[in-house]
Amino acid sequence: MKTVFSYAKPYKWPILIALVLMLMELAVELIQPLLIAKIIDDGILASDTSVIWTWGSVMMGLAFVAFFAGAVNSFFAAHASQSFAFDLRQALFRQVQAFSMATFLRFPTSGLITRLTSDVTMVQNTLFMSLRIMLRAPLLVIGSLVMAFLVNVKLAMYLVIGAPVLFVFLFIMARRGVKLFAKVQRRLDRVNRVIQENLQAVRLIKAYLRGMYEASRFSKVAGSLRTDTVTAMRNMELILPVLMFIMNVSLLAVLWFGAGEIRNNGAQVGELVAIVNYAMRMTGAFSMFAFIIVAFSRAKASSERMEEVLLADEDLEMQGAESSSIRKLEGDLRFEDVSFYYPGKPEPILDHVSFHVSPGEKLAIMGATGSGKSTLLNLIPRIFDSTEGSIYVSGIEVKEWPLKELRDAIGLVPQQSILFTGSILDNLSWGDAEAAPDELEEAARKAQIHESIDLFPKKYETRVGQKGVNLSGGQKQRLSIARALVRKPSVLILDDSTSALDVKTETALWEALEGEDATMLVVTQKIQTAKGADRILLLDEGKVAGYGTHADLMKQSALYRKIAESQSEEEVIIDAASNS
Repeated sequence: MKTVFSYAKPYKWPILIALVLMLMELAVELIQPLLIAKIIDDGILASDTSVIWTWGSVMMGLAFVAFFAGAVNSFFAAHASQSFAFDLRQALFRQVQAFSMATFLRFPTSGLITRLTSDVTMVQNTLFMSLRIMLRAPLLVIGSLVMAFLVNVKLAMYLVIGAPVLFVFLFIMARRGVKLFAKVQRRLDRVNRVIQENLQAVRLIKAYLRGMYEASRFSKVAGSLRTDTVTAMRNMELILPVLMFIMNVSLLAVLWFGAGEIRNNGAQVGELVAIVNYAMRMTGAFSMFAFIIVAFSRAKASSERMEEVLLADEDLEMQGAESSSIRKLEGDLRFEDVSFYYPGKPEPILDHVSFHVSPGEKLAIMGATGSGKSTLLNLIPRIFDSTEGSIYVSGIEVKEWPLKELRDAIGLVPQQSILFTGSILDNLSWGDAEAAPDELEEAARKAQIHESIDLFPKKYETRVGQKGVNLSGGQKQRLSIARALVRKPSVLILDDSTSALDVKTETALWEALEGEDATMLVVTQKIQTAKGADRILLLDEGKVAGYGTHADLMKQSALYRKIAESQSEEEVIIDAASNS
């Protein structure tokens, strides 16, 4: 919890003011029974109305002070807790943004969402309640005991009979609560994961009529969350009855023996009333302990989960590092004996891959699904780092380039077109926030998307729905390509990014890209596209199965010939069907 609550340090003055005001409230509450005792003994029993009016007025004045202190305390407690939660959530989000992919994959997406929402809210509420009532409850118990001993030592002794038992019981329940609520938060992660998967695949679920199955699957994980939450809450609910039983026994002892002390002139009526008042205040404070332990247990469990993210710094990307240019990054790219393993996986995804691409050349990368094509491309901008071997960009090992400078020189179009809610202009500006409108339009023209944009009523100001839901697959791919071209990259990476384009549009795209001063790496399944590349890299189960021109591979690689022949047969069948 230390790491998480360190984000409250900037708000130490609001926290301190809130604590002082809370102590003022507490002081008033502890003084009131003494004033009541004085009014009873010196005023009511002595038939002195002046004493009643005097001390009654003092009590009213103190009540007003307590009211004012409570109201202002709430203001400062809210300011401190809300600001703390804002900073904590920002820190978590920045930390996630700085993760390398290897670190990111350690945390399920649903778990990260829970940490940034539910877990932050949990500790925010705990801080707020601590400044309002949580700290006040134990202090009220201690203060009431001290004041009771000041009033009458003998009667006060009956209040501390059960104290050792209570403290041991509360300690055991607090430890148990932390474990139970940590399990509850993990269950919440699973619920979020099922919801996330369902919403992402809603079209497929409807198409396959899997709604009932998904509802059943959700019912199971939600049921597990309910069961664990009920178990945790039932355990915590044991606290209040035990506390109330012990305190009520102590209160009965005070009343029983107090009555005897009054008869024997060992105590005054006002003293007994004061002791009973303190006992009632202690009972009320103890009744809050059940709530406090639940809140503390959940906050501790949430803090530990957030600390996993905040302290996961062994593999962070320093994206904000200042550029310290070694030299101009050009498109010369070389892989030397590169292998890559995913953490915990025994089999390599890439196995001793070597090839070279000169500046301005176009390399087509082919291979079956799972052959390592996308992984190879991800090693260039260091989304992952190679396990073995070396990758050189402009003659310099890729790990020696400042990360920001390296990625600024690369235009990446992923296999799945990712667009963000906002306008088309906003999405294009992702490539370069400082690009002029005419540069954005030029990139859109090259990507063959400008004419489609021009047909929209609001043109470049057209809103893109969530994940580009209002655009076709081909439009999303071309918009993603335009976004990469806005960067004017030295290396352009297209990871099977033209699969949704028709032959005419794709041909026009490649013709437009001919003038680009960039090294291009293109993942494709089309022999026709590969033919237009300077070289072709053929991967098979992570190994290089062929490297050279189309003519070279037709002579040297049986696998490549098989792919080419199968696509030729498909073209013949399609032509025959279209002519019939």
